[in-house]
Amino acid sequence: MTFSLVGRCSRTGQLGAIVTSSSPSVASRCAWARAGVGAVCTQNVTDPSLGPQVLDALESGLDAGAALAHVLAGATFPEYRQLSVVDARGRTAVHSGVHTLGTHRTATATNVSAAGNLLSDPGVPAAMVAAFEADTEADLGDRLIAALIAGETAGGEEGPVHSCGMLVVDEVPWPVTDLRVDWAEEPVPSLVEAWGVWKPQARDYVTRALDPAGAPSYGVPGDE
Repeated sequence: MTFSLVGRCSRTGQLGAIVTSSSPSVASRCAWARAGVGAVCTQNVTDPSLGPQVLDALESGLDAGAALAHVLAGATFPEYRQLSVVDARGRTAVHSGVHTLGTHRTATATNVSAAGNLLSDPGVPAAMVAAFEADTEADLGDRLIAALIAGETAGGEEGPVHSCGMLVVDEVPWPVTDLRVDWAEEPVPSLVEAWGVWKPQARDYVTRALDPAGAPSYGVPGDE
């Protein structure tokens, strides 16, 4: 019911995840990232607790493969779970349990990992990875969006998707981008539109948090 990608920008060190699904509010359960640590997507029959567990294992010093193996060793029903991981050095790992739904595939490269289940075409994850790698100088958010569009263009899910979301972390302890479309007939174009609005303002919101006196105006009535 889901296809997703986690990625790292080797130029900036930013980490992020993007995901879409036929289920509602997919990003709230499936996309996880921590600045300087890694990014995780946990999906299929989702156990949301696995995302933070993998991030904790990464933060303890394990690489992507070891962190994923450590968490799965103690997880309940790992045969139902599908996960993808990228760590802060660009190492990746994936897991698809034997009960992963329908046509499912994963694809990995340095700095990027993609996974999908109930796919209409087995090439979806590879298409997402290729799109993510196409322009390594681009903003990480743009690369994540390009990967999502590529996955949908390659066939996406067997049925229609209804939610999607994108998460990006940088040097501060909160997400610098956290965009979600929790239910829509066409969520991907809505997420693309939201990113187009958010991208020019994202850095301003970090500045407002760190240095309010020097922050730019919101440009609303009463704001000087």
